[in-house]
Amino acid sequence: MAHVTIQSTGNNYAHRISNGVHELVADEPARLGGQDAGMAPFDLYLASLAACTAITLRMYAEKKGWELGEFNAELTSSRDEAGKLQVHRILSATGALTVEQWERLLDVATRTPVTKVMGEGATITSEHRALKS
Repeated sequence: MAHVTIQSTGNNYAHRISNGVHELVADEPARLGGQDAGMAPFDLYLASLAACTAITLRMYAEKKGWELGEFNAELTSSRDEAGKLQVHRILSATGALTVEQWERLLDVATRTPVTKVMGEGATITSEHRALKS
């Protein structure tokens, strides 16, 4: 389905992430001891959800013949009193969409692939493998 690797850069918390074709840098902000050389892990988490939302809604709109125009998603996260992560999306587009079309797009947004996985949770396993020098 998907495969990424991450490798330290030697600059404190900064790491290179690659899927074999594209590369980006993840880091922590200076206030957390990083160099702020890239997005922090939770920024990447929100970025994944934002990208899936934007791509899925554009695909859906194209299929329906709706003109989205420029599409934007703004995502924020916070924790509730119990400590559970809460994510809020604000979606906008320059296309002239009706209230009914927006209601449908907001419904579709609840069922994008990444939204579903993040809501359901995932089984995460780990193992150790020695690095070759």
